[in-house]
Amino acid sequence: MAVAPEDLDPPLNPDYWRLVGVDIDGTLMHWGGEISDSVIEAIERVRLSRNHIVLATGRNIMATMPVAQTLGLRRGWAVTSNGAVTIRLNPAAPGGYEIVRTVTFNPRAALELIRDEMPDAFFAVEDLGVGFRVTKHFPMGELVGSQTVVDFESLCSEEVTRVVIRAPGADVAHFDDIVSRIGLNDVTYAVGYSAWLDLTPPGVSKASALEFVREELGVEPAHTVAVGDGNNDIEMLRWAHSSYAMANAPDKVIAAAGAHVGPVDEDGVLEVLVPLIDPRRLAM
Repeated sequence: MAVAPEDLDPPLNPDYWRLVGVDIDGTLMHWGGEISDSVIEAIERVRLSRNHIVLATGRNIMATMPVAQTLGLRRGWAVTSNGAVTIRLNPAAPGGYEIVRTVTFNPRAALELIRDEMPDAFFAVEDLGVGFRVTKHFPMGELVGSQTVVDFESLCSEEVTRVVIRAPGADVAHFDDIVSRIGLNDVTYAVGYSAWLDLTPPGVSKASALEFVREELGVEPAHTVAVGDGNNDIEMLRWAHSSYAMANAPDKVIAAAGAHVGPVDEDGVLEVLVPLIDPRRLAM
């Protein structure tokens, strides 16, 4: 059942700031890659109503920045790579951002476990601010940034922020079975909608990065809002005081949220954003 605007918790109050963590793909952005004008306008009005809009995404920096620009977000914060990389938007900085925080891990154990189970999979590690180092080229459009082909041993040789595994032909249930059977105790993992597995450092998620941002901004925990649709949003939805899952989300994502809103193709995120707009602030 979608949340009604008057039921938003906490209610509007012009005397404090909120932190609003918003997923991109499947939440703000339609599956075709577009963000509606209504959502773009709402984001701007929410921002002007004393709310910190923080993009929280599995995308890397290079794939996140064009979205921030489309939304008119020139300053503020963004959580990328499922929480492993946190940036501050700054139009004066090269590329329009500054890297504030990264969390890394040694990927060898996890990569070797997955390779034993899926020897034909595509493997990649994030090359921060550049793209990815890969064992073979991923299909066009799946990774943003340059792809540098290296051997498997080279992929395991350095601390990284993120690992991506893609197994053509495998489905979500197969990935779920593998990660539960082999145990990935040294990483945090999120299974995508298709044959896609993201690994980040242990304990790292969108939620852990948003908590860092919350502390930096001095926002009270009771003034946090989050909306998302994917498995990698579950921790974020549990973290926020007020959390909303998109109707297109899997059942376990909806179960993690306090309420759910309409699907992405109907701009369901507006059900969260519009109640956060304070006309008193816009009139100033």
